Amino acid sequence: MSPMAAQFLVSAVMVIVCVVIHGSGLFALASALRTEAAVERLKRVNALSPRGVAFTLAIVVAMLILHGLEIWAFTLVYLATGAITGLEEALYFSTISYSTVGYNDTHIAEQWRLLGAFESILGMVLLGWSTAFFFRMLGRMEAH
Repeated sequence: MSPMAAQFLVSAVMVIVCVVIHGSGLFALASALRTEAAVERLKRVNALSPRGVAFTLAIVVAMLILHGLEIWAFTLVYLATGAITGLEEALYFSTISYSTVGYNDTHIAEQWRLLGAFESILGMVLLGWSTAFFFRMLGRMEAH
């Protein structure tokens, strides 16, 4: 298999894995917040009350955990493929790639550079998905 084909294959698998992780996580969070009791509570919560702030923080923490899982998944792939040596370097590269900050390509093996680019594109999509989800959940609280 050519190096480019290997990059595309690994990238495609990682896209699928991360979308499944993210979709499952957001679905589970939405399901937990969609119970009748939760919906009824949210209708009566002032967004700036301690309960409203706790609700908001819980959603943010849950989404950060999802993004963290996805960043760690790419970190492990970088290490497993030998694209980056060293846990700290792989985690740092994964985090800044996922967040689309970007980094110098000299820190990843040349034959795996496209994997970092795919992570950036995926990170942008998943961060956008989380943002849309977050605003949808906050919209469930009635303005007072």
